[in-house]
Amino acid sequence: MIVLGIETSCDETGCGIVDENYRVLGQSLYSQVATHARFGGVVPEVAARAHLEKIDPVVRAALEEAQLAADAVDVIAYTRGPGLMGPLLVGTSFAQGLSKALNKPLMGLNHLEGHLASAYLTDPNLKLPFLALLVSGGHTELVHVGEGLEFRLLGQTRDDAAGEAFDKCGKILGLGYPAGPEVARLAETGRRDFLTLPHALMERGNLEFSFSGLKTAVTREIEKLGASISDHIPDVCASLETAIVDVLISKTRWALEACDENRLIVAGGVAANNYLRSRMAELARKEGVHLVLPEKKFCGDNGVMMAAAAQKRLELGKWPASGAVTAGLSWE
Repeated sequence: MIVLGIETSCDETGCGIVDENYRVLGQSLYSQVATHARFGGVVPEVAARAHLEKIDPVVRAALEEAQLAADAVDVIAYTRGPGLMGPLLVGTSFAQGLSKALNKPLMGLNHLEGHLASAYLTDPNLKLPFLALLVSGGHTELVHVGEGLEFRLLGQTRDDAAGEAFDKCGKILGLGYPAGPEVARLAETGRRDFLTLPHALMERGNLEFSFSGLKTAVTREIEKLGASISDHIPDVCASLETAIVDVLISKTRWALEACDENRLIVAGGVAANNYLRSRMAELARKEGVHLVLPEKKFCGDNGVMMAAAAQKRLELGKWPASGAVTAGLSWE
């Protein structure tokens, strides 16, 4: 069984081809980061036009790498939502057209389910159930995934996602777009105890997140530092990274206890952060938990993860209900 996955929820045009053993046969990804950098963020209309231009060559490149003709694909999967309406429409329309032309079944999936499925690419034998921390620029949430692929949302951010906090605070520091990876790079040489930044909603057992206060706190600290800020940017980055990761670690530990779970995955764009990965590995060792961290190349948005998500549903006989995943946090 060969699945072709298409991802166009934001500013990455991705296609991946995966077999029933979660082996990646071919993949292609076009990033729009350079296009949106001059705007300081993603412009939906610009993103949609870029997807429209690139989606056909991206899919062709993935098929070429896999050395497959298009009609050798058994199922076509695509991101139905959540995401930006224009980009989603491009991916949906292309997937529907390809399905019609090839007379192949079509599976529309939740973007976040794709991030979860990136774990199978690293550990094809990962068993259900497990706890998942989904952490990215648009989402931060804890989800328990049951034996039958049931999704139970345990807690989510009330405001900014963790990746959003990285990017917004990095922008305040003048690090450009996207600022998150640059914050992480600078943090490696900074003092993690340089600033005391807020850790919100830290009542034990509270599984919700809030990172919006970090922007105000970082702004105030920069004002206090004045002209000396140029000497302390790595220290501010390290303090910011530590504050965010401290919260993610604590909430994940509490969720493991609440679910009595011994399997954990951490997925999404922020899962590529080295400090988060090392802290999660330490947590897993202490708690005796089986941890799966997807390869960094699969942490960001990509078509491979959507193909993997479809493969898991085919494996379990769980074809998604029509219209079940549309926008927001609609988990079946």
